[in-house]
Amino acid sequence: MKIGDKVRFLSETGGGKIAGFQGKNIILVEDEDGFQIPTQITDVVVIDNDDYGMGKVIEKKLNFNQKGDSEKEDIEDEPADKPIAFKKPVEERKGGELLSAYLAFVPLDIKQVTNTRFEAYLVNDSNYYLHYTYLSSENNAWTLRSTGEIEPNTKLFIEEFGREELNQLNHLSVQLIAYKREKTFVLKRPIDVQFRIDGVKFYKLHTFEENDFFEQPALLYTIVENDKIARPLVVDAHKLKEEMYQKAEVSKSFSKESSVTQKKGSNSPLVIDLHADSLLETTAGMSATDILNYQLEQFRKTLAQYKDKKGMHIVFIHGKGEGVLRHALIHELNYRYKSYTYQDASFQEYGYGATQVTIK
Repeated sequence: MKIGDKVRFLSETGGGKIAGFQGKNIILVEDEDGFQIPTQITDVVVIDNDDYGMGKVIEKKLNFNQKGDSEKEDIEDEPADKPIAFKKPVEERKGGELLSAYLAFVPLDIKQVTNTRFEAYLVNDSNYYLHYTYLSSENNAWTLRSTGEIEPNTKLFIEEFGREELNQLNHLSVQLIAYKREKTFVLKRPIDVQFRIDGVKFYKLHTFEENDFFEQPALLYTIVENDKIARPLVVDAHKLKEEMYQKAEVSKSFSKESSVTQKKGSNSPLVIDLHADSLLETTAGMSATDILNYQLEQFRKTLAQYKDKKGMHIVFIHGKGEGVLRHALIHELNYRYKSYTYQDASFQEYGYGATQVTIK
């Protein structure tokens, strides 16, 4: 039901047009004289014309079987028995104008965590509708697992899976587009976040924690929180390009003729300058993504070359701040070189723009 619909009363003759709503179950019916009558939604039915009578009498049709007994056919349902086509308006909450959304994994039986199956949910903790896609990847080939819409301030079941399917979920992507219906709103940027899911966590009880969205413990991954996107793995080409052409102060102390230097002394670290202008004679024709991939290739080649040098320290210079290149290096160390340790290199020698890796 909506404002403007013509309705008639079920318990008495008469009717009118819907002029408004009061709460969840009361509508205001405006009659021909302009009076608005508060009425229960269940006491009216929508009609197509202005005939507010009790409707036509439905004749009972009879047919006879071979024995001559009469059987009554089913009488057409009365309007009062028909479902009400009314949907409660979406309720917004204070603080919900900032986007917050989470990917959640909930064990079906927390007491049998080593054997139970799991449910995956998307949680929308905002006043926006979210159109989503939920995807998994294997060897850079993506598969769409689910797509649809999540209403404001709700959670949506996505899928159920067992431990035998965990290998298919180790690399996930969630994409979101936020909007509101039938009202103006502040435009939000599309969201594309990728996650590396550690299957080992699903075997540990302490992984699943109490939370605000489920009655039972759950494992939550933040997609976006208070409009801040969490851990995007998608390269921001514009930001990367800016970083490529910003020379960190520490790089001035190294010669551009070579990106590799070795200090004297057996305990002195090997220093690798990953700045684009140190690795490449020119970046003409290369995109920001091409440059990043080349830097990561040099990073991997260096670690492969010295993989047998246990205890060796290698300092990679990537520039000041925690930018795209540094995030990419840390991601490689966390997922590709888990046995190696790393830390910020000496500030006095290299400034803030270097990371020291120890071969293990």
